[in-house]
Amino acid sequence: MSNWFPKWQPYQGDVDHRPVSTNEYLPPVQSAILGIQHAFAMFGATVLAPLLMGFNPNLAILMSGICTILFFLITGGRVPSYLGSSFAFIGVVAAATGHITGSGANPNLSIALGGIVACGIFYALIGFIVMLTGTRWIEKLMPPVVTGAIVMIIGLNLAPVTIKGVAGQPFEMWMALITVLCMGSIAVFTRGLLQRLLLLVGLILAYAIYAITTNGLGLGKPIDFSQISQASWFGIPSFSHPNFDTKAILIIAPVALILVAENLGHIKAVGAMTGENLTPQLGKAFVADGLATTLSGSVGAPGMTTYGENIGVMAVTRVYSTIVFVIAGIFAIFLGLSPKFGAVISTIPSAVLTGASIVVFGLITIAGAKIWIENKVDFSNNKNLIVASVTIILGAGNFELLFGNFNLGGIGTATFAAIILNWLFSLKDKT
Repeated sequence: MSNWFPKWQPYQGDVDHRPVSTNEYLPPVQSAILGIQHAFAMFGATVLAPLLMGFNPNLAILMSGICTILFFLITGGRVPSYLGSSFAFIGVVAAATGHITGSGANPNLSIALGGIVACGIFYALIGFIVMLTGTRWIEKLMPPVVTGAIVMIIGLNLAPVTIKGVAGQPFEMWMALITVLCMGSIAVFTRGLLQRLLLLVGLILAYAIYAITTNGLGLGKPIDFSQISQASWFGIPSFSHPNFDTKAILIIAPVALILVAENLGHIKAVGAMTGENLTPQLGKAFVADGLATTLSGSVGAPGMTTYGENIGVMAVTRVYSTIVFVIAGIFAIFLGLSPKFGAVISTIPSAVLTGASIVVFGLITIAGAKIWIENKVDFSNNKNLIVASVTIILGAGNFELLFGNFNLGGIGTATFAAIILNWLFSLKDKT
């Protein structure tokens, strides 16, 4: 019987000629720098997601670090991944709580947390089933046409609410567009790590422009910096407890299917880059991500997922050592334990957050199309055409299906519609 953890070996060679494998490690200083880089790679998205949902960003950063280490332990240190706040929850949390994205604290936070905990449990159960039966049934239930459509509607469903946040406010609308321009410029005109940090760097640049035009030129509502000086350097963020509301659970729990598809794609991508067969680890990875989401939701933080940003960092550095992710997790924990860091985040203007959300939701939407393109989905096939088109309109139009007093929400309805229609129309292939 093999050991739970691999036997790590010191890396010997040149990274330009041979990548660092998952079971190898670099000298302490290099490992520390790479770990901090991974923490910053996830930073922009992991801070932005809780802000858009009305969660505590300090707590989200803290839990991302804890959950990354938990993932490392459950997968036996064999899967290089960082866990951060999942954007897949933004739409369903908004639908379940009535919270407008980027509008401050969520007054119905506890209801959202109950749904996130339930989603994590559902996700972990899928992981246990995969450990027993393999992944073939998931790939059959959720082929690329389904996963692409589901990912796409997450962004489209939120588009009207996002734009409505600045509608009728000329200065805020211009600042939202300037934020979009800042992030787009970083994405297009830079390379390497700076490009990977487009959300964070773009947010900082837009924040600086907003401060100059308001605090300096008096063109809009100025930023109140007093709360930063009043905050202490170290402290434990406030925790919240979940409230299990059936309606919210029905809306939020199906996100587990999206997380499964996301994690499946991430692990396959990492496996292809490393040349290692990580498929046997999929079940444990699902369980780890599910338990991490449950733990995160139970204390007041968003659901967790493996981060594409960190996969990008691995592709650039060619370092796949799982030890590096433990260091990244520890660094994130220290950031999460700083109220001063949280105070800085709380001063980000809503107009800047709206601009950031336009970029993020747009990227999510196009990620769905990317799944179709990369998997060469054939839209001359009427089955694929109907599944994709119906799913997108149900999600974008927020088609809320009612079961008695329970509202499944636009994203939930579209998710189940995609899976059921694909299964139903696939029966023709068997005849």
